[in-house]
Amino acid sequence: MADDARTLIEKTVARFLDEVPALKPMKLVVGIELRGRGDVQHFRLKLPELEVRKDVAADAQIRVEMPRAFFNEMAKDARLADWREAFMYGQAKATGPTQYLQLIERVVEKQDERNRARRARQH
Repeated sequence: MADDARTLIEKTVARFLDEVPALKPMKLVVGIELRGRGDVQHFRLKLPELEVRKDVAADAQIRVEMPRAFFNEMAKDARLADWREAFMYGQAKATGPTQYLQLIERVVEKQDERNRARRARQH
Protein backbone atom coordinates (compact mmCIF):
# COMPACT_ATOMS: atom_id res chain seq x y z
CA MET A 1 0.00 0.00 0.00
CA ALA A 2 2.87 2.41 0.76
CA ASP A 3 4.39 1.71 -2.66
CA ASP A 4 1.01 2.46 -4.19
CA ALA A 5 0.81 5.77 -2.31
CA ARG A 6 4.40 6.59 -3.26
CA THR A 7 3.61 6.01 -6.94
CA LEU A 8 0.42 8.07 -6.71
CA ILE A 9 2.34 10.94 -5.10
CA GLU A 10 5.02 10.82 -7.81
CA LYS A 11 2.46 10.83 -10.62
CA THR A 12 0.38 13.58 -9.00
CA VAL A 13 3.35 15.86 -8.36
CA ALA A 14 4.73 15.23 -11.87
CA ARG A 15 1.36 16.20 -13.39
CA PHE A 16 1.19 19.31 -11.17
CA LEU A 17 4.73 20.35 -12.15
CA ASP A 18 3.88 19.84 -15.83
CA GLU A 19 1.03 22.30 -15.35
CA VAL A 20 3.20 24.75 -13.40
CA PRO A 21 6.66 24.41 -14.98
CA ALA A 22 8.02 27.46 -13.11
CA LEU A 23 8.06 25.36 -9.91
CA LYS A 24 10.16 22.53 -11.42
CA PRO A 25 13.58 23.92 -10.44
CA MET A 26 12.51 24.83 -6.88
CA LYS A 27 14.51 23.06 -4.18
CA LEU A 28 12.04 22.00 -1.54
CA VAL A 29 11.32 19.21 0.92
CA VAL A 30 7.63 18.57 1.54
CA GLY A 31 6.19 16.42 4.29
CA ILE A 32 2.96 14.74 3.20
CA GLU A 33 0.52 13.35 5.74
CA LEU A 34 -2.30 11.15 4.47
CA ARG A 35 -4.90 10.37 7.13
CA GLY A 36 -6.94 7.20 6.78
CA ARG A 37 -9.31 5.42 9.10
CA GLY A 38 -7.23 5.12 12.26
CA ASP A 39 -4.00 5.34 10.27
CA VAL A 40 -1.66 8.15 9.26
CA GLN A 41 0.94 7.72 6.53
CA HIS A 42 3.88 10.12 6.31
CA PHE A 43 5.88 10.71 3.15
CA ARG A 44 8.88 12.86 2.30
CA LEU A 45 8.89 14.52 -1.12
CA LYS A 46 12.13 16.08 -2.30
CA LEU A 47 12.11 18.46 -5.24
CA PRO A 48 13.42 19.00 -7.91
CA GLU A 49 14.48 15.31 -8.04
CA LEU A 50 10.90 14.18 -7.39
CA GLU A 51 12.07 11.66 -4.82
CA VAL A 52 9.33 10.18 -2.60
CA ARG A 53 10.05 8.09 0.50
CA LYS A 54 7.90 6.80 3.31
CA ASP A 55 9.33 8.95 6.08
CA VAL A 56 8.25 11.57 8.61
CA ALA A 57 10.29 14.29 6.82
CA ALA A 58 11.69 16.09 9.84
CA ASP A 59 13.51 18.49 7.49
CA ALA A 60 10.37 19.49 5.56
CA GLN A 61 9.95 23.16 4.73
CA ILE A 62 6.27 22.65 3.92
CA ARG A 63 3.80 20.14 5.33
CA VAL A 64 0.72 19.07 3.41
CA GLU A 65 -2.05 17.06 5.02
CA MET A 66 -5.28 15.61 3.69
CA PRO A 67 -7.49 12.54 4.04
CA ARG A 68 -6.16 9.51 2.16
CA ALA A 69 -9.48 8.86 0.39
CA PHE A 70 -9.54 12.48 -0.83
CA PHE A 71 -5.95 12.20 -2.09
CA ASN A 72 -6.77 8.98 -3.94
CA GLU A 73 -9.60 10.74 -5.81
CA MET A 74 -7.48 13.79 -6.56
CA ALA A 75 -4.56 11.65 -7.74
CA LYS A 76 -6.67 10.10 -10.49
CA ASP A 77 -6.99 13.17 -12.70
CA ALA A 78 -7.01 16.39 -10.66
CA ARG A 79 -5.76 19.46 -12.46
CA LEU A 80 -4.40 22.75 -11.20
CA ALA A 81 -7.84 24.30 -10.59
CA ASP A 82 -8.93 21.23 -8.58
CA TRP A 83 -5.92 21.51 -6.27
CA ARG A 84 -6.44 25.26 -5.80
CA GLU A 85 -10.05 24.59 -4.83
CA ALA A 86 -9.04 21.80 -2.42
CA PHE A 87 -6.66 24.10 -0.56
CA MET A 88 -9.09 27.02 -0.68
CA TYR A 89 -11.92 25.02 0.92
CA GLY A 90 -9.75 23.23 3.49
CA GLN A 91 -9.92 19.69 2.12
CA ALA A 92 -6.12 19.85 1.93
CA LYS A 93 -3.95 21.97 4.20
CA ALA A 94 -0.42 23.30 3.78
CA THR A 95 1.69 24.74 6.57
CA GLY A 96 5.17 26.18 6.57
CA PRO A 97 7.02 29.47 6.26
CA THR A 98 4.79 32.16 4.79
CA GLN A 99 7.41 33.07 2.18
CA TYR A 100 7.35 29.57 0.65
CA LEU A 101 3.57 29.32 0.69
CA GLN A 102 3.08 32.78 -0.81
CA LEU A 103 5.70 32.16 -3.49
CA ILE A 104 4.03 28.92 -4.56
CA GLU A 105 0.61 30.57 -4.47
CA ARG A 106 1.80 33.48 -6.65
CA VAL A 107 3.47 31.18 -9.19
CA VAL A 108 0.33 29.02 -9.40
CA GLU A 109 -1.89 32.12 -9.83
CA LYS A 110 0.34 33.45 -12.63
CA GLN A 111 0.23 30.08 -14.40
CA ASP A 112 -3.55 29.96 -14.01
CA GLU A 113 -3.79 33.45 -15.57
CA ARG A 114 -1.60 32.32 -18.49
CA ASN A 115 -3.79 29.27 -19.01
CA ARG A 116 -6.96 31.38 -19.02
CA ALA A 117 -5.45 33.88 -21.46
CA ARG A 118 -4.32 31.03 -23.73
CA ARG A 119 -7.82 29.48 -23.73
CA ALA A 120 -9.40 32.88 -24.45
CA ARG A 121 -7.10 33.42 -27.45
CA GLN A 122 -7.95 29.98 -28.85
CA HIS A 123 -11.70 30.73 -28.95
